[in-house]
Amino acid sequence: MESFFSVIANCRVRWLDLPGTGIPLVFVHGIGCASSYEYPRVVTDKNFAGRRAILIDLPGFGYSEKPKDYCYSITEQAQVITELISHLKLEKFFIYGHSMGGSISIEAVKLFGGGLCGLVVSEPNFHPGGGFFSRQICSTSEADYVSTVHHSMVSDESGPWAGSLAVAAPWAVWRGADSLIKGNSWLDIFAALRKPKALIFGEESLPDSDFEQIKALNITTEVLSDCGHSMSWENPSALAKALDTFCQKYE
Repeated sequence: MESFFSVIANCRVRWLDLPGTGIPLVFVHGIGCASSYEYPRVVTDKNFAGRRAILIDLPGFGYSEKPKDYCYSITEQAQVITELISHLKLEKFFIYGHSMGGSISIEAVKLFGGGLCGLVVSEPNFHPGGGFFSRQICSTSEADYVSTVHHSMVSDESGPWAGSLAVAAPWAVWRGADSLIKGNSWLDIFAALRKPKALIFGEESLPDSDFEQIKALNITTEVLSDCGHSMSWENPSALAKALDTFCQKYE
């Protein structure tokens, strides 16, 4: 695992750079997750076709450091993504972001130069207000979440999310959720992006009004079978295929 020092977050940020062919795809994970934990099964699937993949653990999550004096906002996490792109000196790249990572990726594209070849997001937060877990996390104060609620959430979670949530910094989880609730017009930013782009949903997450709105704008959409929000764990082969198909089309 490699690392660089983030000036934005004032900490070391770590990532996996998995070798392969083609223009690399950078993976940005959701709240309480870590790309190093969530995406190896996706990028090693035969449907991913051996593409180079860069799996970042955002500050506060996974193997990256977890400073207590960093705000963990969507905007500042997006700036960390641009630091990584600059550090790697990537002349061309794709971005994939899931859930909170989708919102971070949408904000990050405003900061890139001409190297971005395309953006794929899956079930991102498109509006202020947060999702189910963000609202649940911020239903209490940060202090209470850090001291008691985070541990309870980890204990109560029976799915794969429990593994990455257990090693996430509670303050990073709470502040990320708070930033999602405060929100931004991510749907408008996504719709206005003049780059190849696509929205992915799991079929069990439908119907969804944002999905229908994006589809009505003639932006590429795709529905993955046999999965919902946690598509990377529930149907990694389908996600691998969707991502590789998009990248092959636009590289």
